[in-house]
Amino acid sequence: MNQWITSQSGLETWLETRKSLPALALDTEFMREKTFYPQLALVQIGDADGKAALFDPLPEAEDGRDPRPDTPLTRLLSDAAIIKVMHSASEDLQALLRYCNALPRPLFDTQIAAALCGMGPGLGYQRLIAELLGAELDKSQTRSDWLRRPLSEAQQHYAAEDVTHLLAAYEILRDKLVALGRLDWLQADCERLLATGEDVPDPEPQLSFRPAERMNADQQRLLRRLLRWRDQRARSRDLPRTWVIDNDSLLALIYRKPKSRNDFEQLLDAQKRAPRRARDELYELINTEFSTEETDIPLSEPQSPWLRERSKPVRKAIADLAEKLEIPEGLLCNRKLAEQLVASGEWPDALQGWRRELLESELTPILQKSGLGAD
Repeated sequence: MNQWITSQSGLETWLETRKSLPALALDTEFMREKTFYPQLALVQIGDADGKAALFDPLPEAEDGRDPRPDTPLTRLLSDAAIIKVMHSASEDLQALLRYCNALPRPLFDTQIAAALCGMGPGLGYQRLIAELLGAELDKSQTRSDWLRRPLSEAQQHYAAEDVTHLLAAYEILRDKLVALGRLDWLQADCERLLATGEDVPDPEPQLSFRPAERMNADQQRLLRRLLRWRDQRARSRDLPRTWVIDNDSLLALIYRKPKSRNDFEQLLDAQKRAPRRARDELYELINTEFSTEETDIPLSEPQSPWLRERSKPVRKAIADLAEKLEIPEGLLCNRKLAEQLVASGEWPDALQGWRRELLESELTPILQKSGLGAD
């Protein structure tokens, strides 16, 4: 049975009878089509009996947020005695953090758990439930408008199903992980996921912007300046980044770097989705000399044939070990991390913990043979 709840006091009443449970299922619905930050539209909480609370966060929100530091929802999220079970939680974490400045701890992400149990990478919720429980879930409301009120019965049913089956799947996956000796792997990866849920701007966004590797040093410095400006403006105005300036317009400014205001305006006007606002700021940004801090930045570089060749035996060993463990190769160590290990001879932070414990004995002889001992 599902219960529609429109206040924190109503949520507190529902949670009071479940405060001794070891785990609760948790999910959210949110919208992000026209904003930078996800707009939390619904919080679903489920118990082991298949009952769900559908908490509407909108009535008590101020500008899409609940500024109160202590509410039944924040207390649930921070309750160390209750495991919060979620599936593919990364975007839900952002929505919760934006709404109430809290994250669910401890967390058990069933998508990560499924991968560690040999069920493949990125397993969707419907398929997970079908494979573990033999139940077929409704997919019709995937692209619903969750901010609309009232929600239809179909929307409420769809939202409730996101949590009413989740604890049963959790129990199966937890038992499998215990049997495999991998529960601590799951816990470590969930803690890492929570760390990435924190909303921190990337100080070096040029490194993850793919076209950067084809740019010279000054072009990358300008790219970094524009990406950081775009991110800050998108956050302050709560707009999608590409609404501030799209990638095509951004790249046109970097490659052409117009000096005169007339050339600048003509260049932007020729773009399909050129920004109409903040042009004064943009013009100043592309024509201001680089500071000392901007000059000394890490630069993106194209993959070298040397690195690609040197990485082959390392990547082969990783693939063989992943196959032996029956887990996705990318979950164990992706290509970028493998090449980073080979290039630097040092273990990246992302490979510390259980990954390094598994990989070190396999990779150290290969790295030493190549004269690339890793620390």
